[in-house]
Amino acid sequence: MVGPTQFMNQVHGDVFVHVDRITEVEPICDALITTTKGIALAVMVADCIPLLLQSQSVIAAVHVGRKGLHNGIALKVISEMQRLGAGDIHAKLGASICGRCYEVSQVMHDEVCATNPQAFSLTREHTPALDLPKALIANLVEQGITYEASTVCTLEDSHQFSYRRHNITGRSAGVVWL
Repeated sequence: MVGPTQFMNQVHGDVFVHVDRITEVEPICDALITTTKGIALAVMVADCIPLLLQSQSVIAAVHVGRKGLHNGIALKVISEMQRLGAGDIHAKLGASICGRCYEVSQVMHDEVCATNPQAFSLTREHTPALDLPKALIANLVEQGITYEASTVCTLEDSHQFSYRRHNITGRSAGVVWL
């Protein structure tokens, strides 16, 4: 059964916050980590990747967008989880925009691909794009993290929220708890 849930005020950065109790004010960060049983952690997304990380004793909810991938938010959280005693970590990646749909400028494309070459993608029209899930999975595998990943594209699937499709949108939530 899910207990009280901590949300965060996500800012497309690389900051994580430890949670040992629920607060009314949402922390400004892109990842929440806890070792406290009974607390659920939530991440909200529309096209970014909701990344849930689980081990026996440590969990995390991570918002992975273009900037977060480039800044290594997932790798920083994994390192912190291991520092806190996490053994085997398992990742779950929720629905997000796919590499064929996430068109970006050439400058953004080159910047992200310089640090995450697996993010290289092109749209159907052969313009620069980023495949954030593919790059994140490569990072996870490199760290020895097992994973499950949704193949649903938030832009292509009308049942999903997509900021790119509407320019305003609702959000989907990923929730994890010990």
